[in-house]
Amino acid sequence: MKAVMIIASSDFRDEELFDTKEVLEKGGVEVTIASSSLSPSRGMLGKIANPQILFGNIKVPDYGAVIFVGGGGASEYWDNATAHTIARETVSSGKILGAICIAPVTLANAGVLKGKKATVWPSEGKKLLKDGANYTGKDVQIDSNIVTANGPKAAKKFGKTILRLLSK
Repeated sequence: MKAVMIIASSDFRDEELFDTKEVLEKGGVEVTIASSSLSPSRGMLGKIANPQILFGNIKVPDYGAVIFVGGGGASEYWDNATAHTIARETVSSGKILGAICIAPVTLANAGVLKGKKATVWPSEGKKLLKDGANYTGKDVQIDSNIVTANGPKAAKKFGKTILRLLSK
């Protein structure tokens, strides 16, 4: 089982990357970190992540799950055509698509949350509604193969939910 976690080039949310990644790896998932830059990325709380691949080089068929990590910097992907293509391809291929904190806005802008139950950091709920999602406000929300979560406190539950879907 393989997953790719997409982080911002700076200001990703530390727990959302590291806690989720730890849950997945303990469950036997090989995790790759992708970003818009291969330079080390600093999280909002100061931890450093070293991206292994550029997010534009992600080959969706290589992964069982594609996960967009939140944090203030995640808005760099909201209107990014490549991020939208990755999200749409993940859904159309039946893979698991995850997003946490403000990252579900990327999924909404890609059009993959239309008619789907989803959650997001509370300040961004209206953006999901605008794009046709059914915003639930839950900590973690599953709708078919799309898993969304509302922030750092939900990171471990988010990871466990993705792991459970990958293990099916």
